[in-house]
Amino acid sequence: MNITKEQVLEALKNVEDPDLKKDLVTLGMIKDLEVEGKNVSFTVVLTTPACPMKELIHKACVNSILHFIDEEANVNVKMTSDVSSRKSGGPLLPNVKNIIGVASGKGGVGKSTVASNLALALVKLGASVGLVDADIYGPSQTIMFDVMDAKPMIKEINGVNKMIPVESFGVKLLSIGFFVDTSQALVWRGPMASKAVVQLFQEAEWGELDYMIIDLPPGTGDIHLSLVGAVPLNGVVIVSTPQFVALADAKKGVGMFQLPSINVPVLGIVENMAYFSPPDEPEKRYYIFGKDGAKKLAEELEVPLLGEIPLVQNICESGDLGRPAVLQENTPQAIAYMEMARKVAQQVSIQNAKVPAQVADVKW
Repeated sequence: MNITKEQVLEALKNVEDPDLKKDLVTLGMIKDLEVEGKNVSFTVVLTTPACPMKELIHKACVNSILHFIDEEANVNVKMTSDVSSRKSGGPLLPNVKNIIGVASGKGGVGKSTVASNLALALVKLGASVGLVDADIYGPSQTIMFDVMDAKPMIKEINGVNKMIPVESFGVKLLSIGFFVDTSQALVWRGPMASKAVVQLFQEAEWGELDYMIIDLPPGTGDIHLSLVGAVPLNGVVIVSTPQFVALADAKKGVGMFQLPSINVPVLGIVENMAYFSPPDEPEKRYYIFGKDGAKKLAEELEVPLLGEIPLVQNICESGDLGRPAVLQENTPQAIAYMEMARKVAQQVSIQNAKVPAQVADVKW
């Protein structure tokens, strides 16, 4: 007996997205369904190319057809994605689907390194990505992407001059480092610094992006408040090291974003410099700065632990050379960054599914 499309859709109602807690048919993820005899083909449109459950969902789809309809069916499932968004119009960044802040309660925990590798990992997973270096007093992304001598072009668009982001390794980048002498201290008062950061969004042509990563300044202050008022953040990633003094400041950072007046979802915590493994004994782990500090904080605050990044000399060296460590295939650090990126994208999709669309309350 020939298989019908109705049978296939009914069978696929038994396949649930593990994150969104609804079946694929209800979520509208099944596209291009074709049935001919015992041959069944369709496309599953995920909410992100970085979906960590991709293989699990693919296998579940095939098994549902074989189990509920015909064990002799020939099932061809194509996995693709259309990145979800909770933004709804608005004059600022209208074509950017998701905006993610990367923050830390204090400096020196590797926030900018995490931000650069997160952006590039998402590109490797198939997403279109932009990166804004909003760490205005210590911009470093121009170094990490080897574009210190580059300058953004100016292009007239609809009668208005716009900055065109510099592109490196597939990431669109703007940084205050392009416009100031990075060898000199930047001594700006809060309002002036905040206005300069907002211009990186307001006066640039970013085009269509799945994700925009914002490398925020360490701590809590004027720039964070200005950005929250101007840019519709989907959520923030908090970076910390395992030791108590860093975790105490990370906790304050989480608290700031959870204030009712700010109310930005905390996507989770990344533990940087989590452990050291000798290159000649990679199975061994030495917890130089303490063990499971960020994991325990994530459990206390009821937010996900997004990653544990090892302490590796090459991460520092690759950043200084302008080639982020995630580019080094199959190394422990690259694997850790890729897993972190998948979990960040996963949390963004979860937030998009449960939070109503928003438009930024632009204040400048």
